[in-house]
Amino acid sequence: MAKEREIHDLSPWEDAQKMIAKAQREGVTLIWDRLKDQTPHCTFCEQGLTCSKCVMGPCRINPNGGPKKKYGVCGADGDLTVARNFGRFVAAGASAHSDHGRDLLETLAAIGDGKTTDYGIRDEAKLERICTELGIEVEGLSVRERAKALADLFFEDYGCRSHNVAFSGRAPQKRKDIWKRFGCTPRGIDRECVEMLHRTHMGVDCDPVSICLHASRTALADGWGGSMIATEVSDIIFGTPKPVKSMVNLGVLKEDQVNILVHGHSPIVSEMILAAVREPEILAKAREAGAAGINIAGLCCTGNELLMRQGVPMAGNHLMTELAIVTGAVEMVIVDYQCIMPSLVNVAGCYHTKFVSTSDKAKFPGGIHMEFHYNNAREKAREAVLMAVEAFTRRDPAKVEIPSKPMSITSGFSNEAILGALGGTPEPLVQALQAGKVRGVVGIVGCNNPKLKHDHVHVNLAKELLKRDILVLATGCATVAMGKAGLLEPEAASQAGAGLAEVCRALGIPPVLHVGSCVDNSRILHLCAVLANYAGLDISDLPVAASAPEWYSEKAAAIGLYAVASGVYTHLGLPPHILGSSMITTLALKGLDDVFGACFAVESGPLQAAELIDGRIKAKRLALGWSA
Repeated sequence: MAKEREIHDLSPWEDAQKMIAKAQREGVTLIWDRLKDQTPHCTFCEQGLTCSKCVMGPCRINPNGGPKKKYGVCGADGDLTVARNFGRFVAAGASAHSDHGRDLLETLAAIGDGKTTDYGIRDEAKLERICTELGIEVEGLSVRERAKALADLFFEDYGCRSHNVAFSGRAPQKRKDIWKRFGCTPRGIDRECVEMLHRTHMGVDCDPVSICLHASRTALADGWGGSMIATEVSDIIFGTPKPVKSMVNLGVLKEDQVNILVHGHSPIVSEMILAAVREPEILAKAREAGAAGINIAGLCCTGNELLMRQGVPMAGNHLMTELAIVTGAVEMVIVDYQCIMPSLVNVAGCYHTKFVSTSDKAKFPGGIHMEFHYNNAREKAREAVLMAVEAFTRRDPAKVEIPSKPMSITSGFSNEAILGALGGTPEPLVQALQAGKVRGVVGIVGCNNPKLKHDHVHVNLAKELLKRDILVLATGCATVAMGKAGLLEPEAASQAGAGLAEVCRALGIPPVLHVGSCVDNSRILHLCAVLANYAGLDISDLPVAASAPEWYSEKAAAIGLYAVASGVYTHLGLPPHILGSSMITTLALKGLDDVFGACFAVESGPLQAAELIDGRIKAKRLALGWSA
């Protein structure tokens, strides 16, 4: 258990520090405690030099250990072992985000087939626009028929019959030519993931570079396929985000209300919970139980989805999920899938909190399972909310501690909202980039990792970039970090350089724009393509970069790789498990530049990372003939 004097080293936030101390007093084990128990980590695993893909092993490869240690039983050396492991790591991440997209696609198909009344189309204009973009003739088709036609087209993207995923047509022609030249054009979402598993089976692809190129193709199938489908279909079904005000941190919990936290990644469940919470008869039940009302708040990316579209407040990000329960004020955590620590069931068991899972692909022993489908979601949502109301009657007031006041934030910056603020065209942003008022654009995205001080790199990297007139786009867990630091409000323009501050004040926007959940990194890809196509450039020509400062997950590896393969220089705060191969490490840090015009950089220090990113942006600006 963390000592009191160590708590400040774990997180900079008052709400986190107070809850870590409370957990210590109450004997609740947290993620930092388990990390300490697991340290030191296996060096072979950290370097990607272990293999358990067949039962001739498991093998540990030591490239420097002489001939008896240099090869696995099958003869694989360190380079091949690292490439195989990394390829499967990326395939798992691409599968996760793309399967999220599939769930939304199945809901869209159910709407089109008339199989659900729980869900509908909130943005009919976007449905028509996407259909037209992808060559579907919409004239004479009803809204339902358009939904069915679009769903059918996207289902083709998940298979193996197409030559390329539909949204890859958004990429600049130069980028598509690069993909074709290196055999990286994403064909089918499931196809690329399955092929990666096939290639990395013993005795199939034994060329580490070939495996890495297919890893890029697999990642691209996620970025321009599964994730982009998830984003656009979410907008069609639940509404395209527009700027909205909200609040963030554990202070959004209400001592006198039933508190329900939604957690995971898909809006399919959380939107129904929100609808149920607003029903008058359910609110009446809450008042009968002694509560002043029902309060819903978000964790991680499900929270981001509701924040963007509905203005629902955010309680926290990945490293705050356990701490939110430790407040003693949470009646229910209801989850879908991804980034949900199994420990939450145990932490919930220390309080009166109900832990409810809803997906047939994500079950948690010790929790309550209520399976949600497109034809029963509203009924199940009502059932879950009433369960939370009942739990309120068993709350122990002596255990309740809500640690801080919430911070105000502005969210909802979809690409439509950004372009709308610019008058419907990217021209003003391109002009601001050319003039140097905005020197570059950086997406700061993703997770928290307990190996790094909570949110420290996110916030300090963003602040350093803003000083240098670099606009920041944020998604996922980075959103909460930026919000708690006060960077998601227009007033934060005072922390930016003179040029960026001028642009933000003219548009009335924050210098850090929240563009969605982790799956919505596809919005950033699309925006880069819009800018490049407008300026007659490739994405790799633009003064843009990406950063995952505190990443941990397979999804983040897929995101980082599809960013690089799309031409975006990408910073990571921690290295993936590839350091056991100098060949793969050199390819990632340098060699990919010769293939895709972009590569990775690894740096845990925020100031040093800002220097690396700024240097890249300077080089891109000078190459375009713009001022540095």
